[in-house]
Amino acid sequence: MSKPVTEGAPAVSVVVPVYRNAATLPELKRRLAEALDRSGVSHELVLVVDGCREGSFEAAAGLAGGDARVRAVRLKRNYGQNQAVMAGIRLARGLTVAVMDADLQDPPEAVPRLLEAAGRGYAAVFAGRRGRYESSGRLMTSRLFKWALHKMTGLPRDAGMFVLFDRRVRRRLLDLHAPKPFVVAMIGCCRLPVTSIPVSRDVRPGGGSAYSSWKRAATALCALWWAAHWRRQLLYGNGQQDDATDRGG
Repeated sequence: MSKPVTEGAPAVSVVVPVYRNAATLPELKRRLAEALDRSGVSHELVLVVDGCREGSFEAAAGLAGGDARVRAVRLKRNYGQNQAVMAGIRLARGLTVAVMDADLQDPPEAVPRLLEAAGRGYAAVFAGRRGRYESSGRLMTSRLFKWALHKMTGLPRDAGMFVLFDRRVRRRLLDLHAPKPFVVAMIGCCRLPVTSIPVSRDVRPGGGSAYSSWKRAATALCALWWAAHWRRQLLYGNGQQDDATDRGG
């Protein structure tokens, strides 16, 4: 397990799983840096490229080469979003960790707001996504899934993968050693104080999601299974490491 460095650690590590997002990475990096610099918040950006070959790692490595606050990580194969996020969490050095998508639907400008809310005593703060950023059918199934997850874990009903959490949550997530992790459900099983704040989400620039309907359903079933099976087994399980190559920082 990678341990964060306390001395000189940035206030927040922003972990971003990347899959076919080469086109959006420069704007993501720029907007995030502007928002956090304006708020006086030190940060690092950890870009985890999940085994895709369309130039995402080259784009991420280019950003890392021009800014010591950016780190580009390449997984050796396509593990999936949650495994990519866990790889980034392992490498994160910050006093807090934020997780967000790379496609600019989640506004980087919301990260300072998540930090502000966390300062009120919460271990994790979710960005409760608002707006018509998907089709009606996808929004409905997403809300049903989140309702079920809320019932099983006590998470906010609008909890999703845009989230910021502290070192207590990071430690517990890593101690779980889940072979098939689902990060949102795992945070719910930490039994620490969490909340959500409303954040407007944009329509995805440049087309549809990389998640097919089948993949969304499979991910939801995996998450619900995880919540049911693991919530009483925190701090137990067998470890599994991600193969990753680190560039930058």
